[in-house]
Amino acid sequence: MPDRAPQPVDRQLPTDEARDLLSLVRDIAQREIAPKAAEEEDAGHFPREVFTLLSSSGLLGLPYDAEYGGGEQPYEVYLQVLEELAAARLTVGLGVSVHTLASYALATYGTKQQQVEHLPAMLGGGLLGAYCLSEPSSGSDAASLRTKAVRDGGDWVITGTKAWITHGGVADFYTVMARTGEEGPRGITAFLVPGDAQGVSAAAPEKKMGMKGSPTAQVHFDGVRVPDARRIGDEGQGFSIALSALDSGRLGIAACAIGVAQAALDEAVAYATERRQFGKRIADFQGLRFMLADMATQIEAGRALYLAAARLRDAGRPFAKQAAMAKLHCTDTAMRVTTDAVQILGGYGYTADFPAERYMREAKVLQIVEGTNQIQRMVIARHVAGPEGR
Repeated sequence: MPDRAPQPVDRQLPTDEARDLLSLVRDIAQREIAPKAAEEEDAGHFPREVFTLLSSSGLLGLPYDAEYGGGEQPYEVYLQVLEELAAARLTVGLGVSVHTLASYALATYGTKQQQVEHLPAMLGGGLLGAYCLSEPSSGSDAASLRTKAVRDGGDWVITGTKAWITHGGVADFYTVMARTGEEGPRGITAFLVPGDAQGVSAAAPEKKMGMKGSPTAQVHFDGVRVPDARRIGDEGQGFSIALSALDSGRLGIAACAIGVAQAALDEAVAYATERRQFGKRIADFQGLRFMLADMATQIEAGRALYLAAARLRDAGRPFAKQAAMAKLHCTDTAMRVTTDAVQILGGYGYTADFPAERYMREAKVLQIVEGTNQIQRMVIARHVAGPEGR
């Protein structure tokens, strides 16, 4: 019903290059992603061709060094790219965020030789990554993971199962956290595992309420042999690498959440300004006007929060607390805004003829992935009040 095109977000960008980049992203989103989003999500189609296009356009390695094929963009810019992509289709925005997360360990902790050998293909060579930390019995308590890596001469042999892996079964490489030593966080090491390595397999994708086009699956490592040259960082450093990656990854989730919320607001505004009841636009009824005002305010607050955290990161300052706050606030905002968008569209909002119901289903997972919002509250509380039990 609504045919009113949403207005682009008025963004504060640091350079002309960044403005050109966002213009490119909007063009790709409007031409290549958004028109097929509803149909492909309903069919459960994973848009690998879109990720190939994003890679060739230089959009899969934006925050990493240009020396290795990255875009060398600040997080302040990269996150706004994610927001635009997620507004067009969350499967794509979240997929780029996960790929960036999967590349983080090697880009940040890898040796020069490892980076020269692997990063160009990961950042701009068409490869797609996945991040393997969670397991069937260790989600929030990630330090209790059971996947093992045992030394065998100059190799490591990895055995175990990872769960809830975005891109499971379609990824070209997996960044895998495995136990190489004692129980707890100090016995975990990170590895870069090729997706086609012998012994790597994926279960059937999970049947989810949303993001049906993004495969989420268990990934099995059955005696997978990788050379020590694919170990990332020191032995026993894997858990600290994983947590460091998640601080940045949570900002990606926050940006994606605001993208989904913005798309839902745009849909609600378009509908409310076209739909007429009792002789006038429903957007002229005060109850709905106040809902739209609250939705817009929550989105702007979330955008400001994730950008403030990003600027801390770009300045080399601690940002873990702010990343947790951004993830918490932005994903809760996405859930509220998408729920309100369905309400504004009324019966139409509950049908698949309009995207509001898809936004609502997709928003829910953002409160869960990369640390549930209950975990975010624990992280924030530790920064505010100190560790528990002191």
